[in-house]
Formats: sequence, C-alpha cells, structure tokens
Amino acid sequence: MADCGGSGAEEEPSPQEQEKIQEYEIVCTLGEGAFGKVVECIDQENDGARVALKIIKNIDRYREAALSEVEVLKHLNNLDAGRRYSCVHMLDWFDYHGHICIAFELLGLSTYDFLKENNFQPFPVKQIRHMAYQIIRGVKFLHKNKLTHTDLKPENILLIDSNYEMEYNREKRRDERTLKNPDVKIVDFGNATYDHEHHTSVVSTRHYRAPEVILDLGWDHSCDVWSIGCILIEYYLGTTLFQTHDSKEHLAMMERVLGPIPTNLLEKTKKRRYVHRNRLDWDVHSSAGRYVRKHCKPLKHYIVSRSEDHQLLFDLIENMMEYDPAKRLSLEQALRHPFFDCYYKNTSSRKSSSRGSSTRSSSRSSGGSK
Repeated sequence: MADCGGSGAEEEPSPQEQEKIQEYEIVCTLGEGAFGKVVECIDQENDGARVALKIIKNIDRYREAALSEVEVLKHLNNLDAGRRYSCVHMLDWFDYHGHICIAFELLGLSTYDFLKENNFQPFPVKQIRHMAYQIIRGVKFLHKNKLTHTDLKPENILLIDSNYEMEYNREKRRDERTLKNPDVKIVDFGNATYDHEHHTSVVSTRHYRAPEVILDLGWDHSCDVWSIGCILIEYYLGTTLFQTHDSKEHLAMMERVLGPIPTNLLEKTKKRRYVHRNRLDWDVHSSAGRYVRKHCKPLKHYIVSRSEDHQLLFDLIENMMEYDPAKRLSLEQALRHPFFDCYYKNTSSRKSSSRGSSTRSSSRSSGGSK
C-alpha cells in the first residue's frame, strides 16, 4: 500500500498487518482528502468482492477521528444489522503501519460529485423527495441512538449506484444526466458525537453550519436538521445556498434568505462582534452588503414552479431552517410532513389538512407539520 502521509519514521508492519493488507488488491483511487484517501479494492478473502477502503493518514488527529469512527460504525452495524437505515455499512477495519484502514460496501458517487459532473444541474423534485426521505430516516435513527452526525453535506451523502441516463437539452445545448436510482447512504462518521460526549464549539462544514454554532450558543441534534435543510435546497438549486467563508457574512446571508435573526439569540451570543444593539452588525450598503444582496434572495423567490410538490418541499426546508433550534422541526416531525405523504398508505387525512397556503405558512410558527 502506498503511504498516505505519515508522521515521521515508522516501524516495519508486522506479519499480521502484511497478511491483512494482502487481502485487498487496490484497483483505483476513488477520492482523496486531508484525512487520506479512499480506494476501490478487490477483497481476496470474499470471492473477489469490490469494496471501498478508507486509508487514514498516520497523523494523531486523523487517527483519533478514525478510531472514533470505527467505534461508531461498530455500534451502528449492531443496531442496524438488517441495513434498514441509510447509513454506510462497515465491513472490516485494521491498523496498517499506523494507518487506520476501514473497509466499506462499495457505493457510487457522492451527490456533490454527481451534481458537479452534471454541470450543477438540479435534481428533479421527485428524486429530491426520495433522497430526503432516506437521509431524514437515517439521521433520525442516529438521533434516536443519541448521536449527532455534525458534518452532513452533499459530499457525505453517497449514491448507492450513480448510473444515469443522458439526454441532450436543445434549449441549453448540453447533455444532462438523470439518475436511474436515487437511493443514498450517509457516510463519514469521524465527527459523530454522542449526547454524553464533549461537544466542541465548532462543528459542520461552513456552508451547512447552523446559526447556533456560528453564534456559539451550543448545539444538539437540531444542528443536523439545519444541515439537511441546506442540502435539500442545494439539490433543488444545483448550487450551495450560502456561498461564503466569513461567519458574519454567513449570518447576513441567512437574514437575506430567511429574515432577521431573532433578538433572543443575538442577546445570548458570546460573539459580541457580530451584534450591535441586539441586531446583526451588518452594513447593507458596503461592498460585502451588496455582494450578499446580489447572491442571495428570500427563500420563496427560489421556487421555480407553483406545483404542490415544489411548495411543500420549500415549506419543509423553511421549517428545517428555523433559526431557533428549540423551535426547529425535529426529524420525527419532518417524516410526517405532507411532502412525504406518498410514502404512507393512508394519506387522505394528511392531504386534506395540508391544502392551502394558510396551513403551510402556519407550520413554521407551530414548529412543523403535525
């Protein structure tokens, strides 16, 4: 195995390590990151089955996260032996020459990579609903078992099979891909945190980070809900909603899309430099202010169709992106949202109660559709 970046001189691998690594014949690299790389392998001990092998750099912080991920994955494997929930399944793990190596079932592209290879064309709403239902069920399963993922993003949602049909769009003069199978699985549990464990102050990748994390108000399961809301709007638009690398600008973008941040949250924040007179300290007339106005607009202005499916998707997203985590939709409530009525046999009562804009607009204030 090629070295993935070590931390100085290392001992020669033991005979057991050598024997273990020889079970896996590397075929190609699937992806690389700061942590190391993921390679496709032939599992010689399992009739030549193809697997994904995640090889982590022998650097303390990555090794520690990898060992934590192994423990979480063991727990999830035991809890979901029937693979009913959309969390990636660990097949094996071992320590090779200081590198933690984790073998997984082989999956397709990440949803981010599929978007990228499709020129950032959005997913159809029907496929967004299918992916959303699986993601929400999977993360609800984590929450039920006292885990917060903390790093949900399109890169960490993998397609089970990324085969597609190609069709030429004459109007846009380009080929466009449509997934044949929108089934997905959640991956990367290196930062997953149990309820009883220490909660680091900053979690989540920037664009999917909840306001309570930016404001240093503490966080819980609901930060995952916000991240899922960001993922769903990205699937709908094809591009990231909050395209920024600055925390105050990020909050200003939220206000542009979702309205003012509640005063009670700004009063409690330890990040006083973000606040002036209990409002976000932001100059809409500055160059940064003009950038935010140009690149963001109120959430409902992003809807491209008046059809009920689109309206219900945005109602769901709006409730998942409630500023106050105490009022934010739980994933239990999200699964009962009218957007998912087609997944239930007896939907007539839900559908009758979901008609009309008054129901949709009231769901936010009541903390979600019941």
